[in-house]
Amino acid sequence: MGQSASTAAVTSRRDPNHSHRFQLRSTAEISPMHAEEKYSTHDIIDHVISDYISNLPDECLACIFQSLGAGDRKRCSVVCRRWFQVEGQSRHRLSLNAKSDLLLAIPSIFSRFDSVTKLALKCDRKSLSIGDDALILISLRCRNLTRLKLRGCRELTDSGVAVFAKNCKGLKKLSCGSCAFGAKGMNAVLDNCSSLEELSVKRLRSITLGAAAEPIGPGVAASSLRTICLKDLYNGQCFGPLIIGSKKLRSLKLFRCAGDWDTLLEVIANRVTGMVEIHLERLQVSDNGLAAISNFLCLETLHLVKTPECTNFGLKSIAEGCKLLRKLHIDGWKTNRISDEGLMAVAKHCPNLQELVLIGVNSTKLSLELLAANCQNLERLALCGSETVGDAEIFCIAAKCIALKKLCIKSCPVSDAGMEALAIGCPNLVKVKVKKCRGVTSEGADLLRGSRGFLTVNLDTGESEHQDASASDNNVHENGLDMPPVAAQGGAANPASISAGRSTSFRARLGLIAGRNLVACTFRRWSSFNGSSRNG
Repeated sequence: MGQSASTAAVTSRRDPNHSHRFQLRSTAEISPMHAEEKYSTHDIIDHVISDYISNLPDECLACIFQSLGAGDRKRCSVVCRRWFQVEGQSRHRLSLNAKSDLLLAIPSIFSRFDSVTKLALKCDRKSLSIGDDALILISLRCRNLTRLKLRGCRELTDSGVAVFAKNCKGLKKLSCGSCAFGAKGMNAVLDNCSSLEELSVKRLRSITLGAAAEPIGPGVAASSLRTICLKDLYNGQCFGPLIIGSKKLRSLKLFRCAGDWDTLLEVIANRVTGMVEIHLERLQVSDNGLAAISNFLCLETLHLVKTPECTNFGLKSIAEGCKLLRKLHIDGWKTNRISDEGLMAVAKHCPNLQELVLIGVNSTKLSLELLAANCQNLERLALCGSETVGDAEIFCIAAKCIALKKLCIKSCPVSDAGMEALAIGCPNLVKVKVKKCRGVTSEGADLLRGSRGFLTVNLDTGESEHQDASASDNNVHENGLDMPPVAAQGGAANPASISAGRSTSFRARLGLIAGRNLVACTFRRWSSFNGSSRNG
């Protein structure tokens, strides 16, 4: 490429004998009146500012671009040729629409963006995605790729993924969802990418069922893997060799994967010793599996979401074995198989607990009082869809939970009396969210809000949802971030009206629809506290 106009301008201005910039500056300093006659103030200011920007080194300009959002970066790139070039060379993250016609544009795209290390390729369901040729061409142009996300790339095959893995051996993070390649392609990645640290797989349809399923892993990547996340897989257990062989694995997340996981969890517990985080959601796992998990002595985070075979006995095993537990999320799915008995064991053996989320768990004052007394570092508490959490329980929390900072209450029989108790208790409380608790009125929320100036109180009685359905639809995402959407499981605050009007199976079906991401979103806006808890 030839030298850009802005660069040429900089060169001419740097000439000490003929610099128009210095002529303007000296004239302005010696004779301001004369300068004003010859040049307007805006001309002088614009010229000097232009010089300062043009004199910035490319590295400084790149740092500025990297602090901007995507839209601002695009606008900056069309200012001049130099900015266009620097913006492209300094861009490390790129997301592309992975339709089939992307193949023709790949050379020009990666000629401009030649420093990309994080790439996302996404294709919608109705379009034809890129194929092996495009992925291979990208791998040849992006040898330094460290992160790859594939979504809806249904035309990719095992052969294309295998070639990609050989060309991008420095890959550290791979996330693929709704793709068509299978075990051979996945094994190729594991056999070639020795630096792989994170693997996330969702809806990989070509992984076969039954005895014919090809095992996945461990490969050379097993020595470096730290995180494995499997979602919506017919035969997720074929990843067993990889999980068992990943000696440095610290986080295991299993969501809606078919099959009995108890036996595999027992083997994993015997081979992997450094696990600190486990998520199990809608998984066939029983107390035997929880007993296996209890062998992870360093476990700090446990999510049990809609695992109906897990009972108080299994939770006791976890509490007795995982004494360093700091975050516990339980969605009991209204089965009443986890209750005070299991929670009291947690209170007795896990003094470091900082975050507790209970959804569809009928806890009472007995367990909450013991948790408050023994878990002195409890900072974040969510009680949702419980028929037994009333004012008495809130009184207990207000009096005993000295360290509590965040409290979320949803679909519980709590009234303004509970709000009054919170107003005089929990001295470190900074945020309270109350949703669909019909006994709590705006007056109670105002009383709590006025008790201390720094306290934020969010009250949602749910009445507006019935009055204006369209408005409710528009706010679904926002509510999902703020509060765990468990109303479908617990309904209103009056348990008698619920049990009389709806059967248990009907409520369970509603829970399947409305509660998909209950636990994941509960503290999403409180992530700053999560980070401090983990590093504390």
